[in-house]
Amino acid sequence: MPLLQIQNPKEIKQKPPAIGIDLGTTHSLVACDINGQIQVIPDDKGHVLLPSVVRYLPKGDVLVGNEAKAHFAQDPHNTIVSVKRLMGRSPSDVLALPHSLDYQFVDTKASFCELVTIAGKVNPIEVSAQILKKLMKQAHHIDKDIHEAVITVPAYFDDAQRQATKDAARIAGIKVLRLLNEPTAAAIAYGLDRHAQGNCLIFDLGGGTFDVSLLQLSQGVFQVLATGGDTACGGDDIDHLIAHWALNQLNLSNQDIHYSEVVVKARVAKEDLTLQSSSIITLKDKQCTLTVSILNELITPLVNKTLAICQRVLKDAAVMISDIDHVVLVGGMTRTPFIREKVAQFFNQAPLTDIDPDKVVAIGAAISASILSGHRVDNNMLLLDVVPLSLGIEMMGGVVEKILMRNTPIPATATQTFTTSVDGQNGLSLHLVQGERELAKDCRSLAHFDLSGFPAMPAGKARIDVTFRIDTDGLLEIEAIEASGVKSKICVKPSYGLTDEAVTALIESSITNAEEDIANRKLYERMTEANQLLMSLDKALGTDSALLSSIKLEEIIQAKAALLQSLDSKDVKKINIALEALENKTQEFAELRLNTILSQALMGKSISDIENSLV
Repeated sequence: MPLLQIQNPKEIKQKPPAIGIDLGTTHSLVACDINGQIQVIPDDKGHVLLPSVVRYLPKGDVLVGNEAKAHFAQDPHNTIVSVKRLMGRSPSDVLALPHSLDYQFVDTKASFCELVTIAGKVNPIEVSAQILKKLMKQAHHIDKDIHEAVITVPAYFDDAQRQATKDAARIAGIKVLRLLNEPTAAAIAYGLDRHAQGNCLIFDLGGGTFDVSLLQLSQGVFQVLATGGDTACGGDDIDHLIAHWALNQLNLSNQDIHYSEVVVKARVAKEDLTLQSSSIITLKDKQCTLTVSILNELITPLVNKTLAICQRVLKDAAVMISDIDHVVLVGGMTRTPFIREKVAQFFNQAPLTDIDPDKVVAIGAAISASILSGHRVDNNMLLLDVVPLSLGIEMMGGVVEKILMRNTPIPATATQTFTTSVDGQNGLSLHLVQGERELAKDCRSLAHFDLSGFPAMPAGKARIDVTFRIDTDGLLEIEAIEASGVKSKICVKPSYGLTDEAVTALIESSITNAEEDIANRKLYERMTEANQLLMSLDKALGTDSALLSSIKLEEIIQAKAALLQSLDSKDVKKINIALEALENKTQEFAELRLNTILSQALMGKSISDIENSLV
């Protein structure tokens, strides 16, 4: 009998831990579960916050973190900051940002960002990979074999931005266990440590993005009820507000001083005001004093914007402010006293701040990494994230058939069956869209792909199953299968991400245009129905018009002309009247055609033959 080789369990090397990475706009962090305790891992100098800054040098050398940040004001073209805002975007998207830095793009009309540096061309994925490599070096102080990670992303990152993040990780030699939404990571940190129950709202205002997520916590189950946010709203924007204020106060312009130097000094002043009442900004031997009251006035519109997004998320989830049990503050900007006060006033409760807002996302990511890697085997946490925007395909007439609805928990799969519209059709083109509007032209186009080679059949006979699948990272795959077995599949990887305005406008426009959208959908559906009837009528008249008297044929032709005229008007009431009139005029013709078909089928058959065929 063959014998199994037995190995002493003590001699089996334990699998290295997985890490949690908060890849932030301003700072990045790495954390790990070490002997059951989550610890944020410092660098050689004891710093846990790594500035998300990369500087390129003439001979190809690269500086990352504090070393790079120190040269930003003097060398802005070669020192890349806030690269997270460039991820998954085209140059035109970046140039449309309210406060774009003066980067030099290889091609401003390209669909993919490439920046010109003294070391050559670089793209945001490569820049982010440098930051991730630096974080991995810190992690290797714990265990040199670490190579798996959970990386956090803003909840409103679209598919292109998420894919760009995964590509950066792959370049850095990291196996991504999961992309985790930043607000959800914060909820994990608080929920597991505090055994929180009820509705929890995560208010995440970081360096470059604002995210808000409403979660329901119960017995270790984290269900995301709704999300919202703005991918271009954060500390960077406040820095620019202060910078412009300082330039105006001192009567200076961009020609007098490097704007990047002004931004650096504005950021220092902003950070000073978290602990003191005023801060002096010195530019070109001139000085101005930024006070707390001035800062509060400058940032009031931004704070109001974040609270309006919170209100919309509550509305989406049909939850009242009084139903919120916990409010968690995340991100360095929530250290600002004015922001904390406004959030407390809005939700009528003091927000939770006992976990460092800079570290809470990394801590949550590390907890998730520990669970996914098997190091926390006794944890029963279940995480249910959601689809941020509805996904569907364009139908005849340009209307959208939504297949996966907004706020559906992920991972998710949904299948819908469609058919052909033309006789003899053996292929079709699918147009995938994202958004809440009723017409495809008003939604964001994701991709086109074709399904071809299935058997030609009469219109309406083919059966095509279209399946949408979203994985735990929020990445989308679509598959179309015809009944004969012919299939086609596509992984949606757009070449650039949503613009700032598009992120929130996709939802806002669906609300403000709801009545118009419904009316347009009804119009296009009726127009499609009318065109189908006209196409079928032309085919029938082509073969069987001899069944009609000249008077009846003329009546049908006149009704057909009236329907065509109503279609030109695009008036749904006129179309309904003309469509009903044509249907009435063709009813007798349909009966005549059916009788003729039956007569031909029964010709030459006796009653007994018919009875036998029915047995």
